[in-house]
Amino acid sequence: MSSVLLLRLAFDLSAAGLLLFGFTYWWLGNTAHELAGTAMFLLLIVHNLFNRRFYGTIGQTRRTMRPLFNVAVTLALLVAMVVLLVTSVLISDALSGVMSSFGGFTVRQIHTLAAYWALVIVAVHLGLRWPLIMSVTRAVFGISKPNAVRTWVLRLIAGATAVHGIWSSFELGIGTKLAMQVTLDWWNFEQSVAGFFVHSVAVAGLYMFVTYYAVKWLHRRKQAAVTT
Repeated sequence: MSSVLLLRLAFDLSAAGLLLFGFTYWWLGNTAHELAGTAMFLLLIVHNLFNRRFYGTIGQTRRTMRPLFNVAVTLALLVAMVVLLVTSVLISDALSGVMSSFGGFTVRQIHTLAAYWALVIVAVHLGLRWPLIMSVTRAVFGISKPNAVRTWVLRLIAGATAVHGIWSSFELGIGTKLAMQVTLDWWNFEQSVAGFFVHSVAVAGLYMFVTYYAVKWLHRRKQAAVTT
């Protein structure tokens, strides 16, 4: 297993973790929020440097569903992150002396909108790369032989996470936030901190589950059509 690949995955998962950590604004306050955001964007710069060849090959993408969907998801994630970065600068307390006239209520709403859409798109992005993640995990733990029991246990865990993610979507008001609706229904961190992270991971797991199995189903359907 390439050490560079492991390092890249570690950076990517760290960036995803920092995105999730950024949602704890009402728990840890603005300073931790801005530090996490800064670290996340630095990791995203590293991610794009590692994957810089991708942008040069977009025009060569095969005109089939999965490659096109992968490009669309990646570009959507890029847009969400650019919006998140720009609005972060505009509403930053650290830069308030320079940007105070730009960081109004609407900009903060757009910032929140971009953050929640980024969470969803990152989950879809990971769902598309789940086979690679599992391959790396097997290599790290020295798992070389298939095991039916292990496979079904992992599938049951994934299914349970997806079901939990449906419930968590309502608990966190994900639909409201993705639609940029004004709401006062924010998570109460005084009642539970762990609960917020469990719900957030479950929501991400839901989109990863749907993406992975939808792509898998479409691939099998395409293969069946070819063989018939």
